[in-house]
Amino acid sequence: MSATLVSPKVFTSEFPTWCPSCGDFGVLRALQNAAAQLGLQPHDMVIVSGIGCSGKINSYFNCYGLHTLHGRALPVAQGVKLANPQLTVIASGGDGDGYGIGAGHFMHAVRRNVDVTYIVMDNQVYGLTKGQTSPTSPHGYSSTTTPGGSAEYPVRPLRVALANGVTWLAQGFSGDIKQLTALMVKAITHRGFSVLNVMSPCVTYRPSIADENGEKIGVFEWFRKHLVNLEAERDYRPTDRAAAFAQLMEHDDLVAGLIYEEDRPAYDGYLSGYTGRPMAELALPLDAGHLDQIAAQFR
Repeated sequence: MSATLVSPKVFTSEFPTWCPSCGDFGVLRALQNAAAQLGLQPHDMVIVSGIGCSGKINSYFNCYGLHTLHGRALPVAQGVKLANPQLTVIASGGDGDGYGIGAGHFMHAVRRNVDVTYIVMDNQVYGLTKGQTSPTSPHGYSSTTTPGGSAEYPVRPLRVALANGVTWLAQGFSGDIKQLTALMVKAITHRGFSVLNVMSPCVTYRPSIADENGEKIGVFEWFRKHLVNLEAERDYRPTDRAAAFAQLMEHDDLVAGLIYEEDRPAYDGYLSGYTGRPMAELALPLDAGHLDQIAAQFR
């Protein structure tokens, strides 16, 4: 990372075609701000995205990008990082992409601890395909696929990450770009796998949520009212995994801020012979004698 200050505009690409007021606009702006504050350049970064509204973020952010298959952003992002550890690698996706079809990859990426930042835009619906129930939709949620209310209880990705040994975990809100930017800076600079779940409302298919008295209020207003800011908890220590679990249980996962962090060697720290150099710099030609030795093993 460079100490040279750059403008967030350096990371501006084509104009987003998300719905007006989509929460993903806040995620994009926070990521542009964070990259600028860290002095990164577009050629320093790769965003690997999945399928869904969130998957378009690498088209709107000026850097290298890979648009992968549904749920496959994490294995691709890990491969990119191990192949060229000098790059800042961001994996991005939505709750359906990451916690549905990609759930297995999520769990194993957590325990593997490759130095990748995973940003999940969690809107609790399948926004791209017109608002069906997603893995994080609340119990009883009514949609085109669950008109009588969802019988399933939601996936708890924050608790899954903690249970599988995540080394950095936070939750942000796209309605608070200042805090979200700060969390992204910390996530990117963390050495290891960092998970940043972002409550990123879908104003088209989930524009409002019922409050305690049954009255529906705007989805952004609902999250502002219900998210508990862990940074305001004076006695909270994000280095205590049990305390992190307790906070999530107490507040039904409706928290914002840094939840947990741990200093542990990243995946490459356990790889024998790993040089930390890009693979392109390590390509060494084999002479005919070496090739003959290799071929002889298969005769």
